Amino acid sequence: MTVAEHVDGVPAPHLRPYVHQYLGYHYRGFAPGVHLGLPSPDLTVVISFEEPTLVSLDPGHTPSGYAALACGLTMAPAFIHHDGSQFGVQLALTPAGARALFGLPAAALAAVVAPLSLEPLTDRLRAASWPERFALLDTALTHRLDPVEAAPELSFAWRRIMRSGGLLRVGELAAETGWSRRHLGARFAAEFGVGPKDALRLVRFGRSTRLMRDTHRPALAEIAAACGYYDQAHLAREWREFAGVAPSHWAQAEELPILPSHDHVEAVTLDA
Repeated sequence: MTVAEHVDGVPAPHLRPYVHQYLGYHYRGFAPGVHLGLPSPDLTVVISFEEPTLVSLDPGHTPSGYAALACGLTMAPAFIHHDGSQFGVQLALTPAGARALFGLPAAALAAVVAPLSLEPLTDRLRAASWPERFALLDTALTHRLDPVEAAPELSFAWRRIMRSGGLLRVGELAAETGWSRRHLGARFAAEFGVGPKDALRLVRFGRSTRLMRDTHRPALAEIAAACGYYDQAHLAREWREFAGVAPSHWAQAEELPILPSHDHVEAVTLDA
């Protein structure tokens, strides 16, 4: 029997500046394969309830397994190997969540995978229902929460980029922060792991991936216009850079939507 289950959860109100979504997933009975993890403007935590999540940066390389992982912003896809079954929960973190939950700037997790130490919490999550799992995550994250913020100008710049939908010029953003374009670029990259221009691209690309996953997916030309691309060819170029494939190819091949993961860094502990 084939199982394809998605369950969305909304974190408690006080957590939403740091974690804006829980996504429960359970797949069973699919053909083994390699899922393409796409870049997005979110940092990601993935907790597996069964076998470790197998991740590599190159489809020709042997993947590493993670019972739980965190990863930051990245400009390239990851390759998630699976045997046809996946069961776990994914958290979408804001950059502020990296500081508040891990005590690190988002840049410390950029284009890497950090293994998380979550065994007691994972055991409780595995045995619970989905509503209970989301409540357990609320409790664990609240226990860990230490809301230390980035510089106000950087927090403003990130919010401004997100609100713009990626439709903003870097020069405008610099003027609004009161910094020079060069100073903004250096400080922004040191905090978030990507520069302002790439952050704007990630927001546009993330919106395009959401539209591509829509049950009633618009035509590619409509997606391009909605996301601020010059035309369909511009959309296709961005997809080839971020995903390594054209959007139409990805839509035909994709089955298991889990977000991206990258290289290894030292383990991060999230207290249960």
